[in-house]
Amino acid sequence: MQAIRSILVVMEPQHPEGLALKRAKLIAGVTQSHLHLLVCDKKGDHSAWLNDLSSGLAQEGFSVSTQQSWHDNLHQTIITVQQAEGCSLVVKQHLPDNPLKKALLTPEDWKLLRYCPGPVLMVKTDRPWTGGSILAAVDVGNADGEHRTLHAGIISHGYDIAGLAKGTLHVITAHPTPMLSAVDPTYQLKETIEARYREQCRSFQAEYDISDERLHVVEGPADVVIPQMAHRLGAAVTVIGTVARTGLSGALIGNTAEVVLDALESDVLVLKPDEVIAHLEELVAQR
Repeated sequence: MQAIRSILVVMEPQHPEGLALKRAKLIAGVTQSHLHLLVCDKKGDHSAWLNDLSSGLAQEGFSVSTQQSWHDNLHQTIITVQQAEGCSLVVKQHLPDNPLKKALLTPEDWKLLRYCPGPVLMVKTDRPWTGGSILAAVDVGNADGEHRTLHAGIISHGYDIAGLAKGTLHVITAHPTPMLSAVDPTYQLKETIEARYREQCRSFQAEYDISDERLHVVEGPADVVIPQMAHRLGAAVTVIGTVARTGLSGALIGNTAEVVLDALESDVLVLKPDEVIAHLEELVAQR
């Protein structure tokens, strides 16, 4: 996170408590990043409000700029500005959609997570980060190059947030439930599955300095066990990664991140591998 030079903060005049700005200020205070405040609205004029915010932030010593913009819809507006301003982090407050609307339409925040070519921090709570637990979710069972690179990014960001929040980093990896039909007998017993995963975790733990107490190897679907563990730890932030699904137009994130977004009680930082970011940047450039 030390490499972040500019943060795009999505401002919502109808929610003036500004949870996204609160988090962005915390990060910018450590990384000395520039804050670019964006209101996504094609109708009302919010320049006076933005000017007041900007003046206040400048007096606090922050480097700040503001903008009101609209491109077709919310997520495209954010992504267009993120690319134009060269922001390396997007911070947005997440407000859950009602279940009926979500069943009929893909929520804008899900689309932002899918298509934004860069890390997105979804702020869900006003709980302070200071001294809290930070939970990083990885899939140790996947050791291909793309996942290894993504894991490195997840753990690195997890440590960075734990550092700036003076908190403790925990790591969770989910393993599959035993299947009697599995060809490999290792996957027929819970004990042997967990043993194999813990063995795979040894080199991972050594590489990233994760103690046994801070590593949680849990049986079950990732989208279920990640929110459960975050709740148990009282996590302030959960860091998750997404890898593109192949065979679909564009790059789609694994739906774990989308399902987890509403289930988690913590803030959520979503990361993507470099190849996915490059592909999404191409898609934005073609529009």
